[in-house]
Formats: sequence, structure tokens, C-alpha cells
Amino acid sequence: MLDETNEIHPLFSGAPQSTEFKKLRKRIVRMTREAIDQYGMVEATPEGAPKPKWLVCLSGGKDSYTLLAVLHELQWRGLLPVELLACNLDQGQPGFPATVLPEFLEKMGVPHRIEYQDTYSIVMDKVPAGRTFCALCSRLRRGNLYRIAREEGCSAVVLGHHRDDILETFFMNLFHGGRLATMPPKLVNEEGDLFLYRPLAHVAEADCERFATAMNYPIIPCDLCGSQDGLQRQQVKAILDGWEANSPGRRQVMFRALMNARPSHLLDPKLFDFEGLMRNVESTNPEQF
Repeated sequence: MLDETNEIHPLFSGAPQSTEFKKLRKRIVRMTREAIDQYGMVEATPEGAPKPKWLVCLSGGKDSYTLLAVLHELQWRGLLPVELLACNLDQGQPGFPATVLPEFLEKMGVPHRIEYQDTYSIVMDKVPAGRTFCALCSRLRRGNLYRIAREEGCSAVVLGHHRDDILETFFMNLFHGGRLATMPPKLVNEEGDLFLYRPLAHVAEADCERFATAMNYPIIPCDLCGSQDGLQRQQVKAILDGWEANSPGRRQVMFRALMNARPSHLLDPKLFDFEGLMRNVESTNPEQF
């Protein structure tokens, strides 16, 4: 599919021509398209109605660059009938290179919006010393992104979380939250007016890193949460890395398990009617007693 024409989206200009990279690129595109189809991310629209519009969140990290490139590739090939608007929320972190993303998006011809909101100062003021910033930072960021999506007429906010993020969140909830839950590929916000999509749900973090590095995208590190040691997510990631090293492919097996839940073999009576289980008494052979 990717090599049928010489035309290419600017986000892929200068892509390596090696067989290894082409396989990587095709794998990421295929997995993203599968997730979009499997979880019904493209809304059906009446004939003559405008296409759905997605707000694609761009942090400047490897995952969001991969997301942006793959979605535009699918759109470019006519396989994603939506409008895409890239959005970066500049949260006022000291030293944040504010010109990098606008210049990159302009160069690539990508429709975009850059929004400045100083959530950094709020997080630093509200979070006690020694506590992690992630929860409050995420909540403030999400609120602003929902607002921007409404202002831009978008029906969905699209995030770059990948397979490993989903697995790590599952184990964080298991170890620290006492529940079986993770980041779903598709959900509706609490207000009920916006979808939240994660099209990279099936894509491995290592593939995102290899892709963004090969494309030489201008990566911007997150110095807010990246500056804190001992985060629960980093601890879980280290555990998963150890399992993967001892048994290659373990991550993918665990991920498949999230897609193969059996409520009757768990313990939640809200998901399965254990009390209502009945024996088939009529088929019982009296002689066995």
C-alpha cells in the first residue's frame, strides 16, 4: 500500500529507504488502521455532511510525532475520511522550546493550533514537595484540550498512547488502585460531547521510538514529569522490561489478554451474575448419587 505511488505526505519526506524501515512503517500504519477499524473510531456521517474533525494532540515526544505522521499518511492515502488539526498545548514549562513545533508544523504543511496556558505554575504551586505532578498536570491539560476541541468544532481528541502505556496503566491500577482497568482505545468524556481516541493502542513503544528516531523528528522532552525519580509508572515499566527480557514477547501476550476478558472467570458480581447461576438438575443421572 505504501509504495504504490511516488507521492508522499511531507511528514514522510526524507524517510529512510531501507527494507527494515519500510517494514516498520508498514507495521505501524497497519496496526493503527486496525485499531481505528476495530474500535469504530470513524463516525458515520450523513451524505453531504462535513467529515468528522479530530484534534490530534502533539506534545513533541516520539509517540505523538508517530501518531501525527501515521494519521496523515492514512488520510493522504484516502483511508481516513476525517479532518485533522494538530494541537500543541504549551504549558509554560521553563526552557520549553516554543518555536520548535510551530516551525515544524508550518514546514510540513500540517493544519495546527498552538495554545499557551501556564499550567506549569499551577502544578508547582499546588503539588506538595515530593509528590508526583502527573495527576494534576494531566487533569489541567485534558481540560484545556477539551475546550480547544469544542472551539475548533472537533468531535474527538486524539492521543498518542501506545500498547506499552496501556499495559503500564493496567498494572498500575492492579498494584496501586485495586481494580482491573486501563486506558481504553475509545471512550466518551464525562460531559458526553467528545470522543477520546488512542489509535496507537496496538503499537509497541519501541516501534514508535525507532520510527521517530529514523525520521529525525525534533523531539522535545517533558522536563516536568521526566525530572522526578521513582514514579509508579517507571517502577511498573521496569518490571515489564524485566519480564520481557526473560521471556521475549511477554508484553504482547499480556496485551492480548486485555482483549480476551472472561467475566465468568473473575470475581466481580457486577459483571457476571454468579448468584443467578443454575445447575441443570433434569440432566443429572440419579445413579451417580
